[in-house]
Amino acid sequence: MPHPTRTLALLDRLVAFPTVSRDSNLDLIDWAEALLSGCGFEVTRIWSPACDKAGLFARIGPRIDGGICLSGHTDVVPVEGQNWTRPAFKLTQEGGRVFGRGATDMKGFLASALAMAEQAQSRCLKAPLSLVLSYDEEIGCVGLREMLPELKPLIARPDVVIVGEPTAMQIAIGHKGKSALDITCHGQAGHSALAPQFVNAIHVASHFVTELQALQARLAEGVKDDAYDIPYSTIHVGQISGGQALNIVPDLVTLTMEFRHLADASPGDILAEINAAATRSKQAFAPDGAVTIKQRTSYPGLCVAPDAPTIDWARKITQGGETTKVAFGTEAGFFAELGLNTLVIGPGDMARDGHKADEGLDLAQLDQCDAMMTRVLQDLTG
Repeated sequence: MPHPTRTLALLDRLVAFPTVSRDSNLDLIDWAEALLSGCGFEVTRIWSPACDKAGLFARIGPRIDGGICLSGHTDVVPVEGQNWTRPAFKLTQEGGRVFGRGATDMKGFLASALAMAEQAQSRCLKAPLSLVLSYDEEIGCVGLREMLPELKPLIARPDVVIVGEPTAMQIAIGHKGKSALDITCHGQAGHSALAPQFVNAIHVASHFVTELQALQARLAEGVKDDAYDIPYSTIHVGQISGGQALNIVPDLVTLTMEFRHLADASPGDILAEINAAATRSKQAFAPDGAVTIKQRTSYPGLCVAPDAPTIDWARKITQGGETTKVAFGTEAGFFAELGLNTLVIGPGDMARDGHKADEGLDLAQLDQCDAMMTRVLQDLTG
């Protein structure tokens, strides 16, 4: 097993990189690339379209199919506006926990994976070990999608991909997919004294949101998966903005919305329903009202069969971990869409620590992850 102090030292270094998604992650990537190259890995840097960020693919072992791929994102959510009582970008240990932005989501897993990678250089691997480090996961799994054209020929056919999002070391076999949309509702500007003569964009937006509420009711009666707290696909409007002054009829309102869909539900069908709702709202205020839709980001869901052979293997490396489905999204669906056996397993409790002030991680969870990495390495050498 990687020595616990080594994993903590790596986590301390990772947390010290303030890789908030809006900023560059290149300092962390430079450091990780040097570490992995020094351990004998073949490392490929995959640049973002703007070349201000990058991901990594690293590989060691025989050039054959099979083996294990460990995947995680390097970015974290912002800390502004949160009441931190400890330094956000400096790892702090208190009792049986460590604190710092990204400790749970998800630099704890990355630290454990890198500690194991250092051990792999001195072992005779019978199957390859690979690592994928991505960027911009926290803003809709944007980075891995951008990396895929270069990543596909590199990753080849590992037996299993483990995405290390925090599952409390349980074996996550499913999560919903998500699409984020920007909505613009159009009306006519005019003096409020003559308001009935104009199309109020707020009225158009209200009509559209009411249509979405009706769609949500239909989805609640549709496809279900009782493994989730919310067992059906969901619609959510998170932001709305419009109007310039009380005495001006607003001609523009913008909304930001999302839908999260079960892996067995068609995102295309839900998007078609949203487009139909927009058409009905436009018709209700014709000819001067309109609703336009632009897709911002999307990622696929994950659904692994409960009896998949990879689950028995996962129980072995986690020493009996239970299967679960998680409420949050991950990059796992992209790997599954490549036809790869993919599971989500990682240290930490997203509900307790994810995206919160004083984000922390139980050292016992990190120990469990290190123990899993030891069994993965044994599997690759046995």
